[in-house]
Amino acid sequence: MKTTVEENTLRVLQQFDEYFASRASLTVDSPGAGVAEAWFLGPKAENVDVLELLIVEAIRRHAEYRRQYQPNDPEFITADVRNSPAYRQAIENLRNYANKLYTLLQQSVPISSMRYQAHMLWDQALPAMVGYFGAMLYNQNNVAAEASPLTTKLEIVVGNDLCGMLGYPVPKGKPPFSAGTIVPWGHITCDGSVANIEALWAARNVKFFPVALRAALREVPALQPARGLEVTLLNGSQARLIDLDTWTLLNLEIDAVVRLQNDIADQFGVKVDDSTHALRPYAVQNIGLLDFYQKFMQGVTETPVAIVPASRHYSWPKAATLLGIGQNNVLRVELDRRARMHVDDLIRLLQACVKKRTPVLAVVAVIGTTEESAVDPLERILEIRCDFRKLGLDFAVHCDAAWGGYFNSMLRSDSDIGLFDAIPTYPMSDYVTTQYKSLRQADSITVDPHKAGYVPYPAGGLCYRNSGLRDLVSLRAPVIFHNQLEQTVGIYGIEGSKPGAAAASVYLAHKVIRPAQSGYGQILGRCMWTSKRMYARLVSMLDPRVTLTFLQQLPAELADGTPQAIENQKAYIRENFVNPTNDQLKQLLTTDRAANSLFSEMGSDQVILSYAFNFVDEVGTINKDLDKANRLNEAIYNICSMSTPATTIGDLNRLKLIITSSSFDPEIYGQPFVDLFARRMGLESSPGNAISFLISTTMDPWTTDTPDGDFLAVIEGALMEAVHQALNTLGYG
Repeated sequence: MKTTVEENTLRVLQQFDEYFASRASLTVDSPGAGVAEAWFLGPKAENVDVLELLIVEAIRRHAEYRRQYQPNDPEFITADVRNSPAYRQAIENLRNYANKLYTLLQQSVPISSMRYQAHMLWDQALPAMVGYFGAMLYNQNNVAAEASPLTTKLEIVVGNDLCGMLGYPVPKGKPPFSAGTIVPWGHITCDGSVANIEALWAARNVKFFPVALRAALREVPALQPARGLEVTLLNGSQARLIDLDTWTLLNLEIDAVVRLQNDIADQFGVKVDDSTHALRPYAVQNIGLLDFYQKFMQGVTETPVAIVPASRHYSWPKAATLLGIGQNNVLRVELDRRARMHVDDLIRLLQACVKKRTPVLAVVAVIGTTEESAVDPLERILEIRCDFRKLGLDFAVHCDAAWGGYFNSMLRSDSDIGLFDAIPTYPMSDYVTTQYKSLRQADSITVDPHKAGYVPYPAGGLCYRNSGLRDLVSLRAPVIFHNQLEQTVGIYGIEGSKPGAAAASVYLAHKVIRPAQSGYGQILGRCMWTSKRMYARLVSMLDPRVTLTFLQQLPAELADGTPQAIENQKAYIRENFVNPTNDQLKQLLTTDRAANSLFSEMGSDQVILSYAFNFVDEVGTINKDLDKANRLNEAIYNICSMSTPATTIGDLNRLKLIITSSSFDPEIYGQPFVDLFARRMGLESSPGNAISFLISTTMDPWTTDTPDGDFLAVIEGALMEAVHQALNTLGYG
């Protein structure tokens, strides 16, 4: 009998599993000991000897691997070939052009410098670089496991580790697991955009699956035995699926939906591959939204929607466009003054959906926005979902934690590392910690190792709370590999070819730097400390020519304190959080509860600071013109970026600080949000016009602790030099 490609792939991977079970371990479990200084090349390439040693060893071992495979096969590139003029010329060309490329690459943005404060990326971790380079030599493609047995296995191991890092409970041992066990599943994607799109794709398919199944049960003879299938409704009652109206079917809980085919198999003896075949003429992913609505959506005519905060990533309207939903049906929730999702506005939108019978595919919580560094109120969003289930409305909750996912490592205890280490770390605020503890209840989570995991691109990731969700986007019958943790990844998701080197990179990074307090938690805890000290410097800065307004308001501002109370708090911060050394500040925070509370609450939810400058004229009056303020901040950005390469090409040393910028656009953030920021800057309202602002991101773990003292003083000095240069060029102040 002919063996299918799928059966052959599964056989190969099972043999591969047996091989490693007897000879080696591919788990990421490790003692988790180390310091950040050993995990990076360093801003001055201090660990270059380590990197050179490991890269040369990777090349040597790869050459050995080539020689050992069928060692009696003949060589092709012989001594005669290597001595030929054509060969020598070709090698000379390679060396010449490669060296020219290496020279060109030295005009890249110096992201490994402590002066790099721009985007949410920084230096690559040493184990991540070594893992990527070593695996790249073998060029495994994780689209097909038979062509990438090792890196496919590594991706599965890494997917489980990402799930565990985010709080999803990963069962111990091997499948099959006991009935009713919900098993999470994660995989590597090229980036967070693809992960977000896949998550919405899965949410769409699971939303419409019961409706398709109702039609198939009614019409397909092969499914006739299963027409008595019952499902649990949101109110806890049971009913025959075939008898339910469309709206009710659109609002079954996800866990109940993804096990429907297994329920049919267990209760009525209809195999999963048979039910999958029967569903093909009915499933939305096969026939499209237009035909689906026309044929099966009796009583519901509204286009499905996804609900996102105004701070959402651009991948969400892109996802809606690609899925045929339309970006107009990505509904934006207003933001509160901290740039977090405004729950009252979310409730308003959901109430409208109930009234109009609009299917809600998903509500998206951003766990760490990439411009405002805000963490949405996930705990409250989950409570709101429970409230609306009582009204007959259900939806997936997706967390876009592409940037923020690794910060959960700060909450995973695996060592004796405490609040303040030899090099200071600092925890997230109580509010943010509460949201992270709710991650495990989200249905899916985007997380990018190539952001706060310090892994080379491309290495995004998507984790499902219930692995059954991935079957709805596999375009294959679940039976082919269906044991919940099957050894393949290529049939799931959006991508085709993808580098196995990315999985190897994340694997080695997680093996060396555990996603817990001893590893990534240590790195990101240091970054939190540094970000708060940077905020303290800038928020309390005194300069007669300018004012600086943070998006992230001081606790005194959030409490609507008087101008004097706000100034008093700034003075306290300047005296107690800026001037002291690290050791002095650590001592204060461990002995003074009020100081610790203020330090914890000030700044952003994570490590991104958003702020804008305004200027004061010769008589001490603050500028009220938005256009002039925008020009000032845009000029500062141009001085502190490579956006104008003519100023830096050939001499990167002329670039003393690197930050980035964005704008608060009323079309995205809403006019009230923009007006509030304008008032705080001292500007007059300018409806419809955006406010330019600057962004500083702290991702290096040692800025405050150098042999020459606090390097943040250098950062502050470089920023203010750029501010004064911009003022002088523009003739302001």
